[in-house]
Amino acid sequence: MTTSLNPNLVGDHQPEPQDVSIPADGAELKAYLSRPAGLSTAPGIVVIHENKGLMPYVRDVAEGLASSGYIAVAPDLLSREGGTDSFSDPENEIPPVLREIPQERHISDVQAVIDWLKDQPGVSGLGIIGFCFGGGIAWRLATSCSDLKAAVPFYGANPPLEDVPSINAAVYAVYGALDERINPGIEAITEAMKTAGKAFDSKVYPYAVHAFHNHTNRAIYNAAAARMAWSDALKWLDAHLKA
Repeated sequence: MTTSLNPNLVGDHQPEPQDVSIPADGAELKAYLSRPAGLSTAPGIVVIHENKGLMPYVRDVAEGLASSGYIAVAPDLLSREGGTDSFSDPENEIPPVLREIPQERHISDVQAVIDWLKDQPGVSGLGIIGFCFGGGIAWRLATSCSDLKAAVPFYGANPPLEDVPSINAAVYAVYGALDERINPGIEAITEAMKTAGKAFDSKVYPYAVHAFHNHTNRAIYNAAAARMAWSDALKWLDAHLKA
């Protein structure tokens, strides 16, 4: 289910959401799939959640992408632990659990989702978008998965810089001007992408803290910056997946 007010619904297509199960190595991953009604063919986007798991906000992102003409799937990377909905207090319980899981497992599971999405009917190209924890995972998949044509990490930690030459996707990186944790890495990733000759752009959005796009957290949500970043992200995805 989604929140009653979803600011990501900016497109003309009605989202058609459903819960799905995706096979991974020794597990079935829970995921939320949203397709754009009326489109038989569309690019596919994998949506990677924050460090709180597959919360309503992430489902809203998937539906927002569907409204703009994308087939979006958001996996629950806590599926092997029973899923996000199995935690009584996901806001506090999930972050330490995710930190304890080797990142290689997350990367393997997301790769399984990419492979699954690639085989779905009507998928015409592949991209990835991630937020916070998911932004870092999106960066890592960009370095390891040549199928990705576009990637949009929102305030994600840098991948190993030595892996940047392996990136095939065109990357648009989103940052909040007041994010003291992630922003120290901007200069290094910008230089690495430039040196490697990769398609890259980024923007630091004013008056915005870490996770400023999350409209379900009113303590950090910056509506103006979020609208601008979402519009810029969609323009980037359109340019590299729909052109």
